[in-house]
Amino acid sequence: MIRILATGGTIAGTADAASGGLRYRAAALPVAQLLGNMDGLDGLPLEAEQVLSLDSKDMRPADWLVLLAATRRALQDPQVSGVVILHGTDTMEETAYFLHLTLPPGKPVILTGAMRPADHPAADGPANIRAALALVATANEGQQGVQVFMNGQAFAAREVVKARSTGLDAFDRLPGQAGATHPAGHFAALQVDTLPEVFVLPGYAGAPAELIDASVVAGARGLVLALTGHGSVPTAWEAALARAQAAGVVVLRASRCSGPVSRNANADDDGRDWLTAGDLPPAKTRIALMLALAVGWSRQQMIDGLPQL
Repeated sequence: MIRILATGGTIAGTADAASGGLRYRAAALPVAQLLGNMDGLDGLPLEAEQVLSLDSKDMRPADWLVLLAATRRALQDPQVSGVVILHGTDTMEETAYFLHLTLPPGKPVILTGAMRPADHPAADGPANIRAALALVATANEGQQGVQVFMNGQAFAAREVVKARSTGLDAFDRLPGQAGATHPAGHFAALQVDTLPEVFVLPGYAGAPAELIDASVVAGARGLVLALTGHGSVPTAWEAALARAQAAGVVVLRASRCSGPVSRNANADDDGRDWLTAGDLPPAKTRIALMLALAVGWSRQQMIDGLPQL
């Protein structure tokens, strides 16, 4: 049996007729109705659960924990051979990576969604669901980590990125990631009610240091700096970063470009006590740092481990 966990998203959306198809409401249809409208599911051993109902732009770390609990319950059921998660595309890569790090390898877990709402005359959701179900049914026990399936392609959670805002081929792989393998479940023992606050701060021409001070006031325990080039820290930020670190905030250099950001290259990371992202993009680096903080990794564990996650 395959368990389908629904979270809303465009795949369960309906169009706003007054907009001429330009707008739609995500998460409008419950999963029972969504699947009931589909062909090709007759006779398949399926169970469906509505875990969340939201547009994935509104997905929060608290929602990840709800979904993680539901996925763990499903995987622990001896009758369940694998899980398909229906998810909005905007933050699908983040949820997939979070689950990749927090679920043990074993039964397959596939996220899928849609770029067109369910009532679109050429909706892509049904084909993606059928293909994800087929992938789960044929996957080998012990597969390495969570995958995303969209538009005829399967992507590993660490490599996947939403690269385009429109079109069915919106998803792609991070450069240099094709065929790369990254073991799953580094934080499979995670048991928390909340996750530490980690903010991503964009680097751009004239970005004010006040962003750093405001983040500390707002309760950030970590800052991921989505910097220019090879993770170049603006000189005007250095004093504010030192103040943040004095307040116990962890600082990590990443890049808004395709990585990597290498340790002690283009910055004195050892001298400044900064971490580096390697080839992880900022949004996924944030997740890795949140989890490392949640389980109490030491600074050396973060230095050695975060770029490898």
